[in-house]
Order: sequence, then C-alpha cells, then structure tokens
Amino acid sequence: MAKESSQKFIGRTRPPRVQIEYDVEVYGAQKKVNLPFVMGVMADLSGQSTEPLPPVAERRFLEIDSDNFDDRLKAMKPRVAAMVPNTLTGDGNLGVDLTFESMDDFSPASIARNIEPLRQLLEARGHLANLLTYMDGKNGAEDLIAKLLADPTLMQSLSAAPKAEPSQSGDASDET
Repeated sequence: MAKESSQKFIGRTRPPRVQIEYDVEVYGAQKKVNLPFVMGVMADLSGQSTEPLPPVAERRFLEIDSDNFDDRLKAMKPRVAAMVPNTLTGDGNLGVDLTFESMDDFSPASIARNIEPLRQLLEARGHLANLLTYMDGKNGAEDLIAKLLADPTLMQSLSAAPKAEPSQSGDASDET
C-alpha cells in the first residue's frame, strides 16, 4: 500500500525550484550545463542526547527526504529535558523529558501523553467524550447526571462509596 497519495508523489517529482546552469563552449558550440543543487547541513540536532555523539570528523552525510525522514529522526533520538512552570496546579516546576522518534511525536496530543499530569487530563477528556457519545439521546440519564452535579452531598457520597469487590467462587459451597 502506498504511503502517500499520488498527488503528493507528483508534487514531489516536479523539477526543483533552484536550477543552477551555466553556458559552456564545447568544440565551438554553446552548451548549457545544469548543476544539481546540493545542500549539506552540519548541526547537532539531537538536543540533549543520552548517548555521546561521535567526533565531527567521523560523522557522515546522510540523505534525508520525505520517505526516510522518520527513520532518520528515530536514529538520531532527539531529546529535550527541561523544567517548565506547572500551570496546572500553579506550584513549582514540572520536569519534562521527551524523546522524539517521528514527526507525529511533535503533536500536542503526543506530547501530552508523555507528561504524566497532562496524560491524566487527556484521558479524562477522552472519557468525557465517550460519556457524551453514550449519553446522546438518553434524556433520563442526562437528568440524573444534572441532578448529581447539582447536589454536592450526593456527589460526595457516591465518590466515598466502597467499590464492589469481586465475589470469590470457591467459598460459596456448604459443608454437609
């Protein structure tokens, strides 16, 4: 199965925007020669890597394109570790340690899944979305939830209620 649509493939195979050419005279005839545009980037893009990088003299150039970008990113293991203000509770800082393996890891939801307090909020948001889907069209249940939210004593008693323990199937037999 193709990884991308045919429109993206056509767009990617178009001639490059940067075309360098010069005129050369070969045996009295003018000829245009095209030079390929090649760009090399030398940079430490791994962030705060846990593994030491090899010396610059031992590093080699890697070809990076849209087809192998995620593989190259995974091999580099870019990482960021920082202390950020805790705006959830307002007290102190929150330690963040993120390692990226694909472009999808840069999405807000993926970052939230890797930070514990944000992951809990994201899960709660998912549960609320599931509840909203389940509640759609059930008027009696909506009224019951509204009553529960309006009565703090009822809500407190439900949250303090003991959880039902699973029954033990082996203790149910009588001795005769």
